[in-house]
Amino acid sequence: MVVPRLVVAAPASGSGKTTVATGLMAALRARGLAVSPHKVGPDYIDPGYHALASGRPGRNLDPWLTGEERVVPLFAHGAAGADVAVVEGVMGLFDGRGDTDFASTAHVARLLDAPVVLVVDAARQSRSVAALVHGFATFDPRVRVGGVILNRVGSDRHEELCRAALSGVDVLGAIRRDDAVETPSRHLGLIPAAEREQEAVAAVARLGGLVARSCDLDALMRLARTAPPLPGRTWEPPGCPQPVDRKVVAVAGGAAFTFGYAEHVELLRAAGADVAVFDPLHDERLPDGAGALVVGGGFPEVYATELAANTRLREQVAAFDGPIAAECAGLLYLCEELDGRRMCGRVPGTARMTAKLTLGYREAVATRDSLLTRTGERYRGHEFHRTVHDGGGEPLFRWEGGADGYGDALLTASYLHLHWAGRPELAQRLVSSSRSPSVLR
Repeated sequence: MVVPRLVVAAPASGSGKTTVATGLMAALRARGLAVSPHKVGPDYIDPGYHALASGRPGRNLDPWLTGEERVVPLFAHGAAGADVAVVEGVMGLFDGRGDTDFASTAHVARLLDAPVVLVVDAARQSRSVAALVHGFATFDPRVRVGGVILNRVGSDRHEELCRAALSGVDVLGAIRRDDAVETPSRHLGLIPAAEREQEAVAAVARLGGLVARSCDLDALMRLARTAPPLPGRTWEPPGCPQPVDRKVVAVAGGAAFTFGYAEHVELLRAAGADVAVFDPLHDERLPDGAGALVVGGGFPEVYATELAANTRLREQVAAFDGPIAAECAGLLYLCEELDGRRMCGRVPGTARMTAKLTLGYREAVATRDSLLTRTGERYRGHEFHRTVHDGGGEPLFRWEGGADGYGDALLTASYLHLHWAGRPELAQRLVSSSRSPSVLR
Protein backbone atom coordinates (compact mmCIF):
# COMPACT_ATOMS: atom_id res chain seq x y z
CA MET A 1 0.00 0.00 0.00
CA VAL A 2 1.30 3.45 -0.93
CA VAL A 3 -0.06 6.38 1.07
CA PRO A 4 1.83 9.60 1.84
CA ARG A 5 2.05 9.99 5.61
CA LEU A 6 3.46 12.12 8.40
CA VAL A 7 3.79 11.62 12.14
CA VAL A 8 3.35 14.84 14.13
CA ALA A 9 5.44 14.52 17.30
CA ALA A 10 6.91 16.74 20.00
CA PRO A 11 9.58 16.70 22.70
CA ALA A 12 6.90 16.70 25.42
CA SER A 13 3.18 16.99 26.05
CA GLY A 14 1.87 20.53 25.82
CA SER A 15 4.10 21.51 22.90
CA GLY A 16 1.21 21.89 20.45
CA LYS A 17 0.91 18.51 18.72
CA THR A 18 -2.88 18.57 18.70
CA THR A 19 -2.99 22.14 17.40
CA VAL A 20 -0.64 21.33 14.54
CA ALA A 21 -2.01 17.88 13.69
CA THR A 22 -5.66 18.95 13.73
CA GLY A 23 -4.92 22.17 11.88
CA LEU A 24 -2.86 20.31 9.29
CA MET A 25 -5.68 17.85 8.68
CA ALA A 26 -8.14 20.71 8.20
CA ALA A 27 -5.77 22.70 5.99
CA LEU A 28 -5.03 19.76 3.70
CA ARG A 29 -8.71 18.88 3.49
CA ALA A 30 -9.45 22.48 2.51
CA ARG A 31 -7.08 21.92 -0.42
CA GLY A 32 -9.34 19.13 -1.62
CA LEU A 33 -7.28 16.23 -0.30
CA ALA A 34 -8.75 13.15 1.36
CA VAL A 35 -7.02 13.10 4.75
CA SER A 36 -6.85 10.01 6.96
CA PRO A 37 -6.58 10.97 10.67
CA HIS A 38 -4.79 8.82 13.26
CA LYS A 39 -3.71 9.12 16.88
CA VAL A 40 -0.97 7.18 18.67
CA GLY A 41 -2.12 5.63 21.93
CA PRO A 42 -5.44 5.14 23.70
CA ASP A 43 -6.67 8.75 23.48
CA TYR A 44 -10.37 9.19 22.66
CA ILE A 45 -10.63 12.99 22.70
CA ASP A 46 -8.13 14.08 20.05
CA PRO A 47 -9.63 11.71 17.43
CA GLY A 48 -12.95 13.54 17.83
CA TYR A 49 -11.29 16.76 16.69
CA HIS A 50 -9.43 14.87 13.97
CA ALA A 51 -12.75 13.58 12.64
CA LEU A 52 -14.13 17.12 12.44
CA ALA A 53 -10.99 18.31 10.66
CA SER A 54 -10.82 15.49 8.12
CA GLY A 55 -14.39 14.32 7.65
CA ARG A 56 -13.28 10.72 8.30
CA PRO A 57 -13.34 8.64 11.50
CA GLY A 58 -10.43 9.36 13.83
CA ARG A 59 -8.55 6.11 14.45
CA ASN A 60 -6.05 5.04 17.11
CA LEU A 61 -2.77 3.20 16.60
CA ASP A 62 -1.70 1.48 19.81
CA PRO A 63 0.85 -1.37 19.78
CA TRP A 64 0.07 -2.20 23.41
CA LEU A 65 -3.71 -2.54 23.07
CA THR A 66 -3.86 -4.24 19.65
CA GLY A 67 -0.40 -5.79 19.25
CA GLU A 68 2.32 -4.19 17.18
CA GLU A 69 1.68 -6.64 14.35
CA ARG A 70 -1.72 -5.01 13.78
CA VAL A 71 -0.57 -1.38 13.67
CA VAL A 72 0.24 -1.32 9.95
CA PRO A 73 -2.88 -3.29 8.93
CA LEU A 74 -5.10 -1.02 11.05
CA PHE A 75 -3.41 2.05 9.59
CA ALA A 76 -3.91 0.74 6.06
CA HIS A 77 -7.56 -0.03 6.82
CA GLY A 78 -8.19 3.51 8.02
CA ALA A 79 -6.15 5.17 5.26
CA ALA A 80 -7.72 3.28 2.37
CA GLY A 81 -8.62 5.76 -0.37
CA ALA A 82 -6.85 8.69 1.31
CA ASP A 83 -4.45 11.10 -0.41
CA VAL A 84 -2.44 11.60 2.77
CA ALA A 85 -2.43 10.38 6.38
CA VAL A 86 -1.59 12.51 9.40
CA VAL A 87 -0.69 10.68 12.60
CA GLU A 88 -0.68 12.67 15.84
CA GLY A 89 1.76 11.34 18.42
CA VAL A 90 1.40 10.94 22.17
CA MET A 91 3.44 12.59 24.96
CA GLY A 92 7.09 13.09 24.03
CA LEU A 93 8.43 11.37 20.92
CA PHE A 94 10.21 8.57 22.78
CA ASP A 95 7.88 8.22 25.79
CA GLY A 96 6.44 4.70 25.89
CA ARG A 97 5.26 2.13 28.38
CA GLY A 98 7.28 2.26 31.57
CA ASP A 99 10.98 2.79 30.93
CA THR A 100 10.77 1.63 27.30
CA ASP A 101 9.63 3.25 24.06
CA PHE A 102 7.10 0.49 23.40
CA ALA A 103 3.82 2.06 22.22
CA SER A 104 5.55 5.45 21.92
CA THR A 105 5.22 7.80 18.98
CA ALA A 106 8.71 6.74 17.88
CA HIS A 107 7.65 3.08 17.97
CA VAL A 108 4.63 3.74 15.75
CA ALA A 109 6.69 5.94 13.39
CA ARG A 110 9.14 3.06 12.96
CA LEU A 111 6.34 0.56 12.32
CA LEU A 112 4.81 2.88 9.70
CA ASP A 113 8.21 3.86 8.26
CA ALA A 114 6.91 7.43 8.35
CA PRO A 115 8.82 10.72 8.55
CA VAL A 116 8.37 12.72 11.75
CA VAL A 117 7.52 16.41 11.96
CA LEU A 118 8.72 17.68 15.34
CA VAL A 119 6.60 20.41 16.91
CA VAL A 120 8.84 22.51 19.15
CA ASP A 121 7.51 25.00 21.68
CA ALA A 122 9.84 27.92 20.97
CA ALA A 123 8.54 30.12 23.78
CA ARG A 124 11.25 31.36 26.16
CA GLN A 125 14.11 30.13 23.97
CA SER A 126 15.77 30.89 20.67
CA ARG A 127 19.16 29.34 19.79
CA SER A 128 18.57 26.50 22.25
CA VAL A 129 15.92 25.03 19.94
CA ALA A 130 18.77 23.78 17.76
CA ALA A 131 20.26 21.72 20.58
CA LEU A 132 16.85 20.33 21.41
CA VAL A 133 16.11 19.35 17.81
CA HIS A 134 19.61 17.89 17.34
CA GLY A 135 19.08 15.63 20.34
CA PHE A 136 15.73 14.33 19.13
CA ALA A 137 16.93 13.89 15.55
CA THR A 138 19.98 11.82 16.55
CA PHE A 139 18.70 9.93 19.62
CA ASP A 140 17.38 6.98 17.58
CA PRO A 141 18.70 6.67 14.00
CA ARG A 142 15.72 4.45 13.13
CA VAL A 143 13.41 7.47 13.55
CA ARG A 144 13.60 10.01 10.73
CA VAL A 145 12.89 13.58 11.85
CA GLY A 146 12.12 15.18 8.51
CA GLY A 147 11.45 18.72 9.67
CA VAL A 148 10.40 21.07 12.43
CA ILE A 149 7.41 23.30 13.09
CA LEU A 150 8.09 26.08 15.58
CA ASN A 151 5.15 26.79 17.86
CA ARG A 152 4.37 29.81 20.06
CA VAL A 153 6.80 32.07 18.24
CA GLY A 154 6.69 35.56 19.74
CA SER A 155 7.79 37.89 16.91
CA ASP A 156 9.51 38.18 13.54
CA ARG A 157 12.85 38.58 15.31
CA HIS A 158 12.21 35.52 17.47
CA GLU A 159 11.45 33.48 14.35
CA GLU A 160 14.62 34.73 12.62
CA LEU A 161 16.77 33.68 15.58
CA CYS A 162 15.24 30.22 15.74
CA ARG A 163 15.53 29.65 12.00
CA ALA A 164 19.16 30.78 12.00
CA ALA A 165 19.99 28.38 14.82
CA LEU A 166 18.30 25.55 12.91
CA SER A 167 20.42 26.03 9.80
CA GLY A 168 20.44 22.72 7.91
CA VAL A 169 17.09 21.62 9.37
CA ASP A 170 13.90 21.98 7.34
CA VAL A 171 11.71 24.46 9.21
CA LEU A 172 8.28 23.64 7.82
CA GLY A 173 6.37 26.29 9.71
CA ALA A 174 6.38 28.91 12.45
CA ILE A 175 3.17 29.46 14.40
CA ARG A 176 2.70 32.63 16.42
CA ARG A 177 1.24 32.68 19.90
CA ASP A 178 -2.52 32.86 19.56
CA ASP A 179 -4.77 32.40 22.58
CA ALA A 180 -7.78 32.33 20.25
CA VAL A 181 -6.93 28.78 19.13
CA GLU A 182 -6.73 27.32 22.64
CA THR A 183 -9.19 24.48 23.29
CA PRO A 184 -10.79 24.40 26.76
CA SER A 185 -9.80 21.59 29.12
CA ARG A 186 -11.01 19.99 32.33
CA HIS A 187 -10.03 17.12 34.64
CA LEU A 188 -9.20 14.52 31.93
CA GLY A 189 -7.84 16.85 29.24
CA LEU A 190 -9.55 18.62 26.34
CA ILE A 191 -13.34 18.87 26.35
CA PRO A 192 -14.55 16.40 23.68
CA ALA A 193 -15.68 17.86 20.37
CA ALA A 194 -19.08 16.17 20.72
CA GLU A 195 -19.80 18.29 23.80
CA ARG A 196 -18.95 21.59 22.10
CA GLU A 197 -20.61 21.02 18.72
CA GLN A 198 -20.58 24.31 16.79
CA GLU A 199 -17.82 25.73 18.98
CA ALA A 200 -15.65 22.74 18.07
CA VAL A 201 -16.39 23.13 14.37
CA ALA A 202 -15.36 26.78 14.55
CA ALA A 203 -12.24 25.94 16.57
CA VAL A 204 -11.11 23.36 14.02
CA ALA A 205 -11.69 25.86 11.19
CA ARG A 206 -9.49 28.37 13.03
CA LEU A 207 -6.77 25.76 13.47
CA GLY A 208 -6.90 24.94 9.78
CA GLY A 209 -6.53 28.59 8.85
CA LEU A 210 -3.69 29.06 11.33
CA VAL A 211 -1.69 26.12 9.96
CA ALA A 212 -2.38 27.10 6.34
CA ARG A 213 -1.02 30.61 7.03
CA SER A 214 1.92 29.51 9.16
CA CYS A 215 3.20 26.29 7.57
CA ASP A 216 4.51 25.26 4.16
CA LEU A 217 1.84 22.78 3.11
CA ASP A 218 3.64 21.97 -0.14
CA ALA A 219 6.83 21.08 1.73
CA LEU A 220 4.86 18.99 4.22
CA MET A 221 3.25 17.04 1.39
CA ARG A 222 6.64 16.50 -0.26
CA LEU A 223 7.92 15.09 3.00
CA ALA A 224 4.83 12.85 3.36
CA ARG A 225 5.45 11.43 -0.12
CA THR A 226 8.93 10.24 0.90
CA ALA A 227 7.32 7.47 2.98
CA PRO A 228 7.87 4.12 1.20
CA PRO A 229 5.16 1.57 0.37
CA LEU A 230 3.86 -0.43 3.31
CA PRO A 231 4.04 -4.22 3.14
CA GLY A 232 1.27 -6.61 4.06
CA ARG A 233 -2.50 -6.52 3.95
CA THR A 234 -5.04 -4.20 5.49
CA TRP A 235 -6.99 -5.18 8.59
CA GLU A 236 -10.52 -6.38 8.01
CA PRO A 237 -13.08 -7.20 10.71
CA PRO A 238 -13.43 -10.98 10.81
CA GLY A 239 -16.81 -11.88 9.41
CA CYS A 240 -19.36 -14.34 10.74
CA PRO A 241 -22.23 -16.10 8.97
CA GLN A 242 -24.78 -13.34 8.53
CA PRO A 243 -28.20 -14.17 10.01
CA VAL A 244 -31.32 -13.40 8.07
CA ASP A 245 -32.69 -11.64 11.15
CA ARG A 246 -29.78 -9.38 12.15
CA LYS A 247 -29.45 -8.52 15.82
CA VAL A 248 -29.48 -4.92 17.06
CA VAL A 249 -26.74 -3.69 19.39
CA ALA A 250 -27.54 -0.38 21.07
CA VAL A 251 -24.43 1.76 21.67
CA ALA A 252 -24.53 4.68 24.13
CA GLY A 253 -23.56 8.03 22.63
CA GLY A 254 -24.25 11.71 23.12
CA ALA A 255 -22.26 14.17 25.18
CA ALA A 256 -21.85 11.89 28.22
CA PHE A 257 -20.51 8.87 26.31
CA THR A 258 -18.03 10.05 23.71
CA PHE A 259 -15.25 7.45 24.09
CA GLY A 260 -15.11 4.63 21.56
CA TYR A 261 -12.94 3.15 18.84
CA ALA A 262 -14.23 3.22 15.25
CA GLU A 263 -13.30 -0.42 14.79
CA HIS A 264 -15.72 -1.56 17.51
CA VAL A 265 -18.75 -0.64 15.43
CA GLU A 266 -17.16 -2.27 12.38
CA LEU A 267 -16.53 -5.46 14.36
CA LEU A 268 -20.10 -5.56 15.66
CA ARG A 269 -21.46 -5.22 12.13
CA ALA A 270 -19.11 -7.90 10.83
CA ALA A 271 -20.29 -10.19 13.64
CA GLY A 272 -23.86 -9.90 12.37
CA ALA A 273 -25.34 -6.91 14.20
CA ASP A 274 -26.92 -3.63 13.25
CA VAL A 275 -25.73 -0.77 15.46
CA ALA A 276 -28.16 1.79 16.86
CA VAL A 277 -26.89 4.76 18.88
CA PHE A 278 -28.87 6.08 21.84
CA ASP A 279 -28.25 9.09 24.09
CA PRO A 280 -28.74 8.38 27.82
CA LEU A 281 -29.06 12.12 28.46
CA HIS A 282 -32.10 12.61 26.26
CA ASP A 283 -33.58 9.35 24.95
CA GLU A 284 -36.26 7.92 27.23
CA ARG A 285 -36.15 4.44 25.74
CA LEU A 286 -33.67 2.07 24.18
CA PRO A 287 -33.64 1.67 20.39
CA ASP A 288 -36.33 -0.62 18.99
CA GLY A 289 -35.27 -4.24 18.90
CA ALA A 290 -32.15 -3.74 21.01
CA GLY A 291 -30.77 -7.17 21.89
CA ALA A 292 -27.55 -6.01 23.56
CA LEU A 293 -26.07 -2.81 24.99
CA VAL A 294 -22.61 -1.28 24.77
CA VAL A 295 -21.98 1.58 27.21
CA GLY A 296 -18.46 2.88 26.66
CA GLY A 297 -16.37 5.65 28.15
CA GLY A 298 -16.98 9.33 28.58
CA PHE A 299 -17.89 11.83 31.28
CA PRO A 300 -20.98 10.72 33.24
CA GLU A 301 -19.59 12.52 36.29
CA VAL A 302 -20.07 15.82 34.44
CA TYR A 303 -23.66 14.91 33.55
CA ALA A 304 -24.64 12.93 36.65
CA THR A 305 -27.62 15.16 37.45
CA GLU A 306 -29.01 14.92 33.91
CA LEU A 307 -28.45 11.17 33.72
CA ALA A 308 -30.20 10.69 37.04
CA ALA A 309 -33.14 12.80 35.85
CA ASN A 310 -33.77 10.48 32.88
CA THR A 311 -35.63 8.00 35.09
CA ARG A 312 -37.42 6.17 32.28
CA LEU A 313 -34.25 5.14 30.50
CA ARG A 314 -32.43 4.27 33.72
CA GLU A 315 -35.24 1.95 34.71
CA GLN A 316 -35.29 0.37 31.27
CA VAL A 317 -31.53 -0.28 31.41
CA ALA A 318 -31.87 -1.71 34.93
CA ALA A 319 -34.56 -4.13 33.72
CA PHE A 320 -32.78 -5.03 30.47
CA ASP A 321 -32.34 -8.81 30.36
CA GLY A 322 -29.87 -8.96 27.46
CA PRO A 323 -26.07 -8.72 27.42
CA ILE A 324 -24.34 -5.47 28.40
CA ALA A 325 -20.69 -4.54 27.82
CA ALA A 326 -19.58 -1.47 29.80
CA GLU A 327 -16.28 0.37 30.17
CA CYS A 328 -15.35 3.10 32.65
CA ALA A 329 -18.19 5.60 32.17
CA GLY A 330 -20.43 2.65 31.44
CA LEU A 331 -19.47 1.08 34.77
CA LEU A 332 -20.40 4.33 36.55
CA TYR A 333 -23.73 4.59 34.74
CA LEU A 334 -24.63 1.00 35.60
CA CYS A 335 -23.80 1.21 39.31
CA GLU A 336 -26.26 2.25 42.02
CA GLU A 337 -25.13 5.84 42.56
CA LEU A 338 -22.63 8.31 41.14
CA ASP A 339 -21.73 11.19 43.45
CA GLY A 340 -24.99 10.65 45.30
CA ARG A 341 -27.17 10.64 42.17
CA ARG A 342 -29.21 7.59 41.30
CA MET A 343 -27.90 5.55 38.36
CA CYS A 344 -29.17 2.28 36.84
CA GLY A 345 -28.36 -0.14 39.67
CA ARG A 346 -27.35 -3.01 37.36
CA VAL A 347 -23.88 -3.16 39.02
CA PRO A 348 -23.62 -3.30 42.83
CA GLY A 349 -21.98 -0.41 44.64
CA THR A 350 -21.53 3.33 44.29
CA ALA A 351 -19.02 5.60 42.56
CA ARG A 352 -17.60 9.04 43.35
CA MET A 353 -15.17 11.61 42.02
CA THR A 354 -11.73 11.86 43.61
CA ALA A 355 -8.74 14.16 43.23
CA LYS A 356 -6.51 11.29 42.09
CA LEU A 357 -5.93 10.53 38.41
CA THR A 358 -5.69 6.80 37.66
CA LEU A 359 -3.85 6.40 34.38
CA GLY A 360 -1.87 3.69 32.66
CA TYR A 361 -1.68 0.47 30.69
CA ARG A 362 -2.73 -2.73 32.42
CA GLU A 363 -2.08 -6.40 31.67
CA ALA A 364 -5.05 -8.03 33.34
CA VAL A 365 -6.17 -11.61 33.96
CA ALA A 366 -9.87 -12.55 34.07
CA THR A 367 -10.73 -14.19 37.37
CA ARG A 368 -13.90 -15.83 36.04
CA ASP A 369 -16.24 -16.15 33.11
CA SER A 370 -18.46 -13.21 32.21
CA LEU A 371 -20.22 -11.98 29.09
CA LEU A 372 -16.91 -11.12 27.37
CA THR A 373 -14.28 -12.85 29.49
CA ARG A 374 -13.22 -16.42 30.10
CA THR A 375 -11.39 -17.49 33.24
CA GLY A 376 -7.64 -17.13 32.91
CA GLU A 377 -7.66 -15.09 29.71
CA ARG A 378 -5.19 -12.21 29.60
CA TYR A 379 -6.24 -8.76 28.41
CA ARG A 380 -4.28 -5.62 27.63
CA GLY A 381 -6.21 -2.54 28.63
CA HIS A 382 -5.91 1.07 29.70
CA GLU A 383 -7.26 3.03 32.66
CA PHE A 384 -8.02 6.76 32.58
CA HIS A 385 -10.32 8.17 35.27
CA ARG A 386 -10.67 10.29 38.42
CA THR A 387 -13.43 8.25 40.01
CA VAL A 388 -13.54 5.19 42.24
CA HIS A 389 -16.15 2.44 42.35
CA ASP A 390 -16.90 0.91 45.75
CA GLY A 391 -18.57 -2.34 44.86
CA GLY A 392 -17.09 -5.07 47.01
CA GLY A 393 -16.99 -8.72 46.00
CA GLU A 394 -14.46 -10.57 43.86
CA PRO A 395 -13.18 -8.32 41.03
CA LEU A 396 -13.47 -9.53 37.45
CA PHE A 397 -9.88 -8.54 36.54
CA ARG A 398 -6.61 -8.65 38.45
CA TRP A 399 -3.24 -7.21 37.48
CA GLU A 400 -0.01 -6.35 39.20
CA GLY A 401 -0.90 -3.82 41.88
CA GLY A 402 -4.61 -3.65 41.15
CA ALA A 403 -7.98 -5.26 40.53
CA ASP A 404 -11.28 -4.11 39.08
CA GLY A 405 -14.52 -5.03 37.44
CA TYR A 406 -17.83 -6.80 37.81
CA GLY A 407 -19.33 -9.47 35.59
CA ASP A 408 -21.79 -12.27 35.10
CA ALA A 409 -23.12 -14.28 32.18
CA LEU A 410 -24.82 -11.21 30.72
CA LEU A 411 -22.47 -8.45 31.85
CA THR A 412 -18.87 -7.26 31.68
CA ALA A 413 -18.31 -3.92 33.42
CA SER A 414 -14.90 -2.51 34.28
CA TYR A 415 -12.71 0.58 34.27
CA LEU A 416 -10.50 -1.15 31.69
CA HIS A 417 -10.69 0.22 28.17
CA LEU A 418 -10.08 -2.58 25.68
CA HIS A 419 -9.45 -2.26 21.95
CA TRP A 420 -11.51 -4.99 20.31
CA ALA A 421 -9.38 -4.97 17.16
CA GLY A 422 -6.81 -6.80 19.26
CA ARG A 423 -9.49 -9.22 20.55
CA PRO A 424 -12.16 -9.51 17.82
CA GLU A 425 -13.76 -12.44 19.62
CA LEU A 426 -15.17 -9.95 22.13
CA ALA A 427 -17.53 -8.47 19.53
CA GLN A 428 -18.47 -11.97 18.43
CA ARG A 429 -19.22 -13.05 22.01
CA LEU A 430 -21.42 -10.03 22.53
CA VAL A 431 -23.39 -10.47 19.32
CA SER A 432 -23.80 -14.23 19.74
CA SER A 433 -25.25 -13.62 23.22
CA SER A 434 -27.63 -10.92 21.98
CA ARG A 435 -31.35 -11.45 21.81
CA SER A 436 -32.62 -11.66 18.25
CA PRO A 437 -35.38 -9.37 16.96
CA SER A 438 -37.63 -12.37 16.32
CA VAL A 439 -37.48 -13.29 20.02
CA LEU A 440 -38.24 -9.71 21.02
CA ARG A 441 -41.29 -9.65 18.79
